[in-house]
Amino acid sequence: MKLEDVLLKIQNGEMDIDSAANEIHSMSYTEVSDFAKIDSHRMCRTGIPEAVLAEGKEPDDLVEIVKKQVDCAGRVLVTRVSAEQIAKLRSNFESDNIEWNERANAAVINNGTQCPETGGVVGILSGGTTDVGVAEEANIVASEMGCKTITAYDVGVAGIHRLFPQISRLKETGVDAVIVAAGREGTLPTIVSGLIDVPVIGLPVSTGYGAGGLGQAALMSMLQSCSVISVVNIDAGFVAGAFAAQIANKVAKARNG
Repeated sequence: MKLEDVLLKIQNGEMDIDSAANEIHSMSYTEVSDFAKIDSHRMCRTGIPEAVLAEGKEPDDLVEIVKKQVDCAGRVLVTRVSAEQIAKLRSNFESDNIEWNERANAAVINNGTQCPETGGVVGILSGGTTDVGVAEEANIVASEMGCKTITAYDVGVAGIHRLFPQISRLKETGVDAVIVAAGREGTLPTIVSGLIDVPVIGLPVSTGYGAGGLGQAALMSMLQSCSVISVVNIDAGFVAGAFAAQIANKVAKARNG
């Protein structure tokens, strides 16, 4: 039973307060065997859907968790999926119910339930092609939260002339927030923030090598940004996507009345 169903039963006099309280409490999380507890109310509380981090999970356990989450929510995002895990998911779900993004190593499993549309718009840029996988994780999350996404990849500072047409495109589209994924020295978010009047989220990526490699220099550079940006952890595409979508959805709600 969904929360809306409980409230309707109360309104119609079909359920008393004590029964409703018990029902709502039981809906707050869903147990999966003895190894997982799905946060069924996360979307209601925070506007961010419960996602499944596949990394480190046994394929059989992952399938059981995903099945239960699909039953609860109709759709579930699964991140950091290995080749073995996606093969297991494909053997347990119809191909029409699996949306697989190979670049992001992420999947959305659904039972036919469609993604919401909120009216929020999120721009997503990447410095280089090697940053695209993390940027795509952010893209999937923002999309699952109902946002339209505008992407432009490989527009880094080594060829900064590639960036300016994309900034114009973002402005014309009316984005509500922009995610900028960059590795190596991580300069791109600072530059973008100085050219656009919406919140910019810096997403450091674990590219680069040698001293300051694996995203360390990118993270430190973004934290020292002269122009105003927010910064998430290295390779935290999920967090960047969710944060940008929260902003965009609030803006869309105000815009649409």
